[in-house]
Amino acid sequence: MRTIKSFIFLFALSIGITSCSDDSNGTTPVAENPLDAYSLTSSFEANGHVLELYSEKEGLTLGYNKLYLRIKEISTGTYVPNATISWNPMMHMADKSHSCPKSKISTMADNTVYTGFIVFQMASNADEHWELNLEYSFGGTTYTTSKQIEVNAPTDGNRTVNVFTGTDDTRYVLAMVPFAPEVAINDFSAVLYKMDSMISFPVVEDYSIAIDPRMPGMDNHSSPNNENLIYDRDTDSYNGKLSLTMTGYWKVNLQLLNPDGEPIKGEAVTEENESSSLYFELEF
Repeated sequence: MRTIKSFIFLFALSIGITSCSDDSNGTTPVAENPLDAYSLTSSFEANGHVLELYSEKEGLTLGYNKLYLRIKEISTGTYVPNATISWNPMMHMADKSHSCPKSKISTMADNTVYTGFIVFQMASNADEHWELNLEYSFGGTTYTTSKQIEVNAPTDGNRTVNVFTGTDDTRYVLAMVPFAPEVAINDFSAVLYKMDSMISFPVVEDYSIAIDPRMPGMDNHSSPNNENLIYDRDTDSYNGKLSLTMTGYWKVNLQLLNPDGEPIKGEAVTEENESSSLYFELEF
C-alpha cells in the first residue's frame, strides 16, 4: 500500500513540476499563418517593418494575379491590423515606364491580411523589370517603400491577357480571371481596362464580351450553353458561363462589344474564319 501511495505522490508531483515549468517559461502557442495555403512571393524590410507578399500561384505571372499582403512590426513581431494600403506597379523599360491595371486593396476578415489584384500586361526580362511601389498608413503615420519584383511568362504558354487597340483607337487590357476548369458549365470571368495614360488604367464599364470556345485539335468543335460575359458593377468584372465538354486544349474566341453592341475587337468564328484575333487559351 505504501508503495502504491508513493507512486501516486510522485506521479502527481511530476505533473505539477511539468505544469510549473511550462508556466515559468511563458510559452504560448505559435499563431497560425492565415496565408499558409498561399505562396510567399516576396518579403522585404522597410521602415521597421517586414512586408510580405503572397500569391495564389508559385510566383507573379503575366495576366491576372490575386495577391495578399501582411505587415509585421519588427520590434514586436506582431502583424499590423486595419492599415490603409495602396500600390502602384511600374514597368521600367529602356526608353519609358508604365503602370498596369490594378484593384484597390481591401482588408479581409482577418484584419491583418489585405488583398487585391494586379494585371501584368508584360513579363520581366533581362533589360526590363517591374517595381512595386507601396504606401501604407496606420497609427497616424504614412510610410512608403518600393521593391523590384519578377513577373514571369506562363510556363504553359497559354494566353490569358490581351493588350490591343480597338476600332475606336482606344488601348485596352483584357484579362481572364483564373479558375479551375472542369468538364461542366463553368463560371467564367474577365476584367477589362482601358489605357488613359502610361499610369492610368480605368475600368471599362457596360461593354459585353461574346465567347465562342473551340477545340482546334478536335475539328474546331464548340460547346453548348455558353453565356457571354456581362459587366457586373459590384465586382467591376465581366461574368458569364463557359461550357467545356471534354478535357484538352481550348481556345476561347472573344469579341469585345461596346454598349451599342458594336464590335470593338475580335471576329466571329465561321467555316472561313477558324478563330478570332482576340482569345484566351486554357488546357486541363
